[in-house]
Amino acid sequence: MSHSTYQSPLTSRYASKEMAYNFSDDKKFSTWRQLWLNLATAEKELGLNDITETMLDEMKANLTNIDYDMAAEEEKRRRHDVMAHVHTFGVACPTAAPIIHLGATSCFVTDNADLIVLRDGLKLLIAKLVTVIESLATFSNTNKALPTLGFTHFQPAQLTTVGKRATLWLQELVWDLRNFDRACSDLCFRGVKGTTGTQGSFLSLFNGDHGKVEALDRRVTELSGFSKPYAVTGQTYSRKVDIDIVNVLASFGATAHKIATDIRLLANLKEIEEPFEKDQIGSSAMAYKRNPMRCERICALGRHLMALPSNALATASVQWLERTLDDSANRRITLAESFLTADIVLTIMQNVISGLVIYPQVIQARISQELPFMATENIIMAIVKAGGDRQVCHEKIRVLSHQAARVVKEQGLPNDLIQRIQADEYFQPIWAQLEQLLDPSTFVGRAPQQVDAFIQNEVIPALAAFPHLTGKHFDASLSV
Repeated sequence: MSHSTYQSPLTSRYASKEMAYNFSDDKKFSTWRQLWLNLATAEKELGLNDITETMLDEMKANLTNIDYDMAAEEEKRRRHDVMAHVHTFGVACPTAAPIIHLGATSCFVTDNADLIVLRDGLKLLIAKLVTVIESLATFSNTNKALPTLGFTHFQPAQLTTVGKRATLWLQELVWDLRNFDRACSDLCFRGVKGTTGTQGSFLSLFNGDHGKVEALDRRVTELSGFSKPYAVTGQTYSRKVDIDIVNVLASFGATAHKIATDIRLLANLKEIEEPFEKDQIGSSAMAYKRNPMRCERICALGRHLMALPSNALATASVQWLERTLDDSANRRITLAESFLTADIVLTIMQNVISGLVIYPQVIQARISQELPFMATENIIMAIVKAGGDRQVCHEKIRVLSHQAARVVKEQGLPNDLIQRIQADEYFQPIWAQLEQLLDPSTFVGRAPQQVDAFIQNEVIPALAAFPHLTGKHFDASLSV
């Protein structure tokens, strides 16, 4: 790696090798060559006798041996990247050189290659998201009955469970999986459309035979791994396609940011922490610190991901008529950064979720501080069942609760409401019931059952659509 020039941290510091390769020059230009081969193959199949098997074999043998120095020199001379690579490919394939790019426009390779890269990128992201969902589902199931204090407005509320809270995260990830898959399935191919989308050059090439032009479009689409081409295009495929994909990734960025933020809040409460390695340093000055650095990174990258759709929206809105070229430079940045960023976030999320550390004693201590107040209604009901008067009991509980609250807020001492109840003869009829009345598991409602139902009815069916990707990180017992 060069240390004298700027390197994008997305590739030099964070990205997986698979996603970095997906947006690499090797992937891009070898795909261009494959597209030229697909075009020539389909043209030969449809009767262009000037194209021979020898030419096709020569092209097949030279898909990846790209002379980048030659291409760079040619582009410098011609100021056209596609023609530079047509020339470079032609030098490697002298027999096939006359028919390379036959009838095509530059966007035949640039746009079709972009669509291939977007499709392959989504498949990489789907595989990682499936793994994250599996890990979080296992975490949720394992902790479905572990009571914890719930928060609204980040103020103590009713109890929930650690696993139920995780289903709130899980639900959004399942929706993101749906969105990723839908975006991937919706992708079509630009196909063989010509300079302004009219297929005029190919109609001329096949002597006015509309059927062969349509067949060429379908065949090149098939050879390139797509089920159908877009019905109509200008010179480019509609840049609204980019909006749809970048928006899906940005929506996932919001999910990731929310999950990581929740974990950061819980880390401050010392209830749950991301993994912290043996020799990891949290602060250069404060040696005791265990900063949630991974989750902070997720939030930072999630914000970047959420900021990218504005570029795609602006670009699509100014594509005059059949096209303008002011989309090219920013699409090189926006599309690649969206995928690289999402890929990095998913990698970090898997690391965090698979290594989450729970501190049950801290969780229990926080419950103990708040549960006496929450249990007052149960205590009132128990007194009534024992023959007491609800209004009298309510007033006694109110007075004792305010006394206990002052002890907590003004003296910083533990909540002693239960001790006050145990010292008041009025409550003697239910003293023996207090432990049961204060059992946290009786305050979580249907949280454990909701976890079971959510995993069975939502998570497992969602993952069932990806049988080739599942099972590596998923507790098999969840599917019983």
